[in-house]
Amino acid sequence: MEGPTGVVFPKSDAGRSTSALGRAVVADALRAVDPVGARSAEHETNWRHGYLGHFRRLVEAGLLSRDAAVTIARDGLAALHRRMAVVHPDGTETGLGEVFDAPTGAEPLRTATVAGTGEVERELSLPYRGRRLRGDELRRRLDAWVGAGVVEPSCAEAVRAVMANPDWLDLRDQRVVVLGAGAEMGPLPSVLRWGGDVVAVDLPRPEIWRRLLDTTRRGGGRLHLPVPAGTDPDAGTLVEHAGADLLHHLPQVTDWLLGVDGRLVLGNYVYADGATNVRLATAVDALTLRLQQRRDDVALAFLATPTDVFAVPGDAVRHAERGYAARGVVRRSLRVASGGRLLHRNYPPGADPGINDSLVPQQGPNYALAKRLQRWRATVARDAGATVSFTVAPPTRTRSVLRNRALAAAYAGAHRFGIEVFDPATSNTLMAALLVHHLRTGGPAMAHPWQDEAYGAAHGGLWRVPYAPRSALGLAVLLGLGGART
Repeated sequence: MEGPTGVVFPKSDAGRSTSALGRAVVADALRAVDPVGARSAEHETNWRHGYLGHFRRLVEAGLLSRDAAVTIARDGLAALHRRMAVVHPDGTETGLGEVFDAPTGAEPLRTATVAGTGEVERELSLPYRGRRLRGDELRRRLDAWVGAGVVEPSCAEAVRAVMANPDWLDLRDQRVVVLGAGAEMGPLPSVLRWGGDVVAVDLPRPEIWRRLLDTTRRGGGRLHLPVPAGTDPDAGTLVEHAGADLLHHLPQVTDWLLGVDGRLVLGNYVYADGATNVRLATAVDALTLRLQQRRDDVALAFLATPTDVFAVPGDAVRHAERGYAARGVVRRSLRVASGGRLLHRNYPPGADPGINDSLVPQQGPNYALAKRLQRWRATVARDAGATVSFTVAPPTRTRSVLRNRALAAAYAGAHRFGIEVFDPATSNTLMAALLVHHLRTGGPAMAHPWQDEAYGAAHGGLWRVPYAPRSALGLAVLLGLGGART
């Protein structure tokens, strides 16, 4: 059969257009709160390049009130679920909402469990530049990050709380579901090192599961993974049978997770390139909604990209303003030389909250939409009373970033502007510690969703640097390319 199967974009006059879907979802999200913004999104003729302003407007419109932010999130999710479709193996097409009711003919999944043989760690430690930081050394690193504007003070406070309560690391009372178990940013290595139970979902690719089983054996926890019900793999053949494709086996994965004993922490760490990222994000959101409808013990966990638009505290704005004032001569010279295109100030003076716009055009509208869907689900779930761990993660040298030459160069030159780019092991351990804090404390409960999103943010400095990130991006790329050649 030609064309994609599983969770797919809806048909339109332009085929299965990602741009048509993006325009429609953003417009519907804005319509009740900002009808002018909705019309502007609908009439955007070049979505691939023009999406940046519309995604910023989603955040700005939500600042009107808590209800406005929740309405945007709820309406955006509804617009997506109303439009996305599922193409079944026999070629029939249904709406996304019918995916759990249609017969699949596929074999159900059962659980295989692998136990680690390593020592269980009961002290928080953080790998950092070839060292393992713990105790006072870790506290000093947190202080240094706060002083440099690399993380928000609330991030350091949360990590210190975990350090002061090492028993929190014992997650055997939870079942941490890691969707995208092989992701570099996920908490799987840390949870297993701390002796917890990880329920892992990733593609049925032996190389992924071979690596995950090696990680499991080094830790002190247990890995629960899906295999077809009709197989009886031994340890030697397990990697050949493990895994499930969320795009094509969504009902089977959902039924499997519904049968998992213990409190579920549903962690969304999935990623795919291009338009597939939106399809995958949609599949995960449909799974999330189904689990929430059928179970009352589901907590949600998300990692937000720092390359997005966020409302940020006035303290971050003031930090950026001090840096902007201190760089007067260099800044003016570069702005004159570039005809005013470079090194714009990050915020208007006195903004509170400020709007940090770190969207990177090279990542494209599909990436922005996939990540925004996660933010919307976090907002709606938190508003309904669910425990939600939502944390802005730092810029990180993941494989997906380094495959993009421009982004890799920008990351290589980012330190010239006060932005710290993290190694994956540092990021995923730091984010796992913040997950523990949210699970043990119930997470933040702020007056407005933008404050919930800002809590514990480890943005790498993007919120507190003097310059609007896109106005420094070109220079960072040039400096990064220059460094790579030397």
